[in-house]
Amino acid sequence: MKKKDLIGIAVLAFFILLMIGASPFFVVDIVQTAIVVQLGKPVRTITEPGLKFKIPFIQDVIKFDKRLLDYDSDPQDVVTKDKKTLVIDNFAKWRIVDPLKFYEAFRTQRSARSRLDDIIYSELRVDLGQHDLSEIISQTRSEIMATVTQRANEKALVYGIEIKDVRIKRADLPEQNEKAVFTRMQAERGRVAKRYRSEGAEEAQKVRSEAEKEKEILLAEAYKTQQELMGKGDAEAFRIYAEAYGQDVKFFEFIRSMDAYKKVFKDGKSKIVLSPDSEFFKHLEGVK
Repeated sequence: MKKKDLIGIAVLAFFILLMIGASPFFVVDIVQTAIVVQLGKPVRTITEPGLKFKIPFIQDVIKFDKRLLDYDSDPQDVVTKDKKTLVIDNFAKWRIVDPLKFYEAFRTQRSARSRLDDIIYSELRVDLGQHDLSEIISQTRSEIMATVTQRANEKALVYGIEIKDVRIKRADLPEQNEKAVFTRMQAERGRVAKRYRSEGAEEAQKVRSEAEKEKEILLAEAYKTQQELMGKGDAEAFRIYAEAYGQDVKFFEFIRSMDAYKKVFKDGKSKIVLSPDSEFFKHLEGVK
């Protein structure tokens, strides 16, 4: 057989291999890494994108996505420090950083997700078990998730996996416990409300007592001022009367008697019984 014929046969065989999918070339995308496997054993790791070569029929190529991947687990029970059971629904972001370790450990991403589930749930169970329910719900969730992410990542790196973030989507009470917990919460809120009302009533009584005290003080000071003013007024009146009396005693007595008559007989119906020689009528003697 001529050399030219051999070359033609080789070219024809090459195109036939291409047609049946046994090409020696393959492409690694920019978002992928690849493992070249020969008879089931990894022989080469490819982390750079481009056109690559393999031996047809002998070597196979397994590709992995090197972007961030989603892990979303089924809700699972966790017991808190104060012995409360929570149903935790969590998710994580992860990626393959060492395709060779990943392939040797799991072969497929489905197997890897199963192992991730064990790692992350174990860390969640440990860390959430060190905190009370109230802390997990409202106070320290971010710190707990940061700790879980760090510890889970340390364990996952052994398998060529990097865990970037672990988060809790929902933290619910088991259905059978919700009613009892809500009842306890209502009772607790009732006790708190009762305490607040008691403290408010006590504070109101203090305010009222203080107000009564201030009122009594103000009234006493007003009465004192009133008496002082009345005393000064009476003293001034007595002084004026004394001066008037000193100027003309008889006229002063007359004026005072007239004032007394006005007060006694002002309605015309008053009756008074006195002896005829009473001092009260001395200015009426001789009047007809």
